[in-house]
Amino acid sequence: MALKATIFKASVQVSDTDRNYYQSHALTIARHPSETDERMMVRLLAFALHAHEALEFGKGLSTDDEPDLWHKDLTGAIQLWIDVGQPDEKRLRKACGRASEVVVYSYGGSGAAMWREQVADTLARSRNLSIRKIAVADSQAMAKLAQRSMDLTYTVQDGQVWVADAKNTVQVALE
Repeated sequence: MALKATIFKASVQVSDTDRNYYQSHALTIARHPSETDERMMVRLLAFALHAHEALEFGKGLSTDDEPDLWHKDLTGAIQLWIDVGQPDEKRLRKACGRASEVVVYSYGGSGAAMWREQVADTLARSRNLSIRKIAVADSQAMAKLAQRSMDLTYTVQDGQVWVADAKNTVQVALE
């Protein structure tokens, strides 16, 4: 019997002074059985950093031809492709060919560092690809904020990010 996704509800307030974007979003997040709270919270962070009315979550880990998040224009062209974790080099090349901009949010310590070394050539050749590293302590601290029903505030100012719920605040440094 196949396991079903766990559904999370998130009320997300985004205050991004760097982009002059201030908006509330009511999100429903399906967490795949093999997905951790840490990865799900990094997906939410990616949403907040690129929040837009057309930004959507992909179908999930089991779908190879869709990203974790994407923004399509009215013609269906992919403006932004966002992956979380350590996608393989073939997937990155394909994404760079399909989207105007590709962003990867990498987390996970030494494994992520080795992955970045492996995809360095692809990164150098692809002008529309950027990789943003999240420190292990930051992604693990965000994971502790995960609940089935969440009220989260994301504040972005001068390249710094703060994620807060009613009791805790996590500062996230992106490289």
